Amino acid sequence: MRVLVVEDEAFLAEMIAEGLRRAALAVDVAADGLEALRKLRFGEYDVLVLDRDLPGTHGDEVCRHVVERRLMTRVLMLTAAGTVRDRVEGLGLGADDYLTKPFAYDELLARVLALGRRARPALPPVLERSGIALDTARRQASRDGRHLHLSPKEFGVLEALLRAEGAVVSGEDLIEQVWEEHTSYRTNAVRVTLSKLRAKLGEPPVVETVPGAGYRIAS
Repeated sequence: MRVLVVEDEAFLAEMIAEGLRRAALAVDVAADGLEALRKLRFGEYDVLVLDRDLPGTHGDEVCRHVVERRLMTRVLMLTAAGTVRDRVEGLGLGADDYLTKPFAYDELLARVLALGRRARPALPPVLERSGIALDTARRQASRDGRHLHLSPKEFGVLEALLRAEGAVVSGEDLIEQVWEEHTSYRTNAVRVTLSKLRAKLGEPPVVETVPGAGYRIAS
């Protein structure tokens, strides 16, 4: 799942981003509305965590951009303006959810995950194939009842492959879904992450390489 965090307070933005990355999400950060609009034009995001009171281009304009262009991105407004009128206005602009500052991180994560599920075709919260069970809400994975200790990137790759339901997922698609925008070593990182994931999944091998096309979970 790809998330764009738009927040002008650098410390808060990085705190949110790092927390979401630990939950196996690919997260980019924008410090203002103009940067957010640029990233939205050139990247596909499942969820937008949007500070409403941005300098320059207001968060409301960013939200309108998402709605007017009918992007699949779900919008979570995150702001200190928490009156009923503020929430009604924010939701009226087309935001999907509204969370006021200060907030509990666990609640933010739960809301982001819920919106991410709505950004895609409906799938069960537990993805299963070839003895693998991946609980997207609890962020847990197992194979044949054996718990898997996965890194955030390993979890993200496995989720992307399971969501494909046996279809081939290209390396480029894995990069777009799991890695951040400015990771220079992403192509090599896919191969390394897949190697580690295969080792943790164990025998018999379940992640297949389709030459020239990508990867898939065997049926």
